[in-house]
Amino acid sequence: MLPWHQQIRVGFDLETTGRDPEEALVVTASLVVVDPRGQLAAAYEWLVDPGVPIPEESSAVHGVTTEKARAEGLPADQAIVEIADTLRDFFDAGIPVIAFNASYDFTVMDRELGRRGLEPLQNRWIIDPYIIDKQVDRYRKGKRTLTDVSAFYGVELLDAHTSAADSLAAVGVADQLASRYPKLQIPLADLHSFQVRWKAEQSASFQEYLRRKDPAAVINGDWPVQGR
Repeated sequence: MLPWHQQIRVGFDLETTGRDPEEALVVTASLVVVDPRGQLAAAYEWLVDPGVPIPEESSAVHGVTTEKARAEGLPADQAIVEIADTLRDFFDAGIPVIAFNASYDFTVMDRELGRRGLEPLQNRWIIDPYIIDKQVDRYRKGKRTLTDVSAFYGVELLDAHTSAADSLAAVGVADQLASRYPKLQIPLADLHSFQVRWKAEQSASFQEYLRRKDPAAVINGDWPVQGR
């Protein structure tokens, strides 16, 4: 069987109303399907009216204003169901979903579903290039944003902070990681389990560092969904 980065895979990204995944509401969502040759095969995109004003600082990042969301977006109740159902279809098919800093996006989705009394996602195979990059090249200096990591691995990122571009770039970074580090070409179940452990270890290390100055600092190490 071909390694996962040479099979069908899906990129996923959300743009939202804010940075805190406990409170953030979905504004745009994208799922991009990449074929075994690395070509874009299909794309699913949503523009969502979150039902509340979108903060100006968030609009400045992703370009969606309150007015645009209200005029052109789907009602949030409808959009969240559609996004979740599409994710479930990929999970049920055993297709890996790739998301950069996945714990943010999947925590946002978890809370959006919870607010509506809907079943949470059964997150099967998720690949997070953010976690993996920090694990395989932990001492590299510099930022680890998607823009910076994409540049480091030679992945083109146009229209950064749009969900479609970010989801496609996440796939590109994951592919580069798998190509450069053959030890990542393992069964998806194993890779998923490793990422759970790596995220916990990375968060514990960062928390220890922060507590040198702030003894109360807490970094959530849950992945792919943060516990409450």
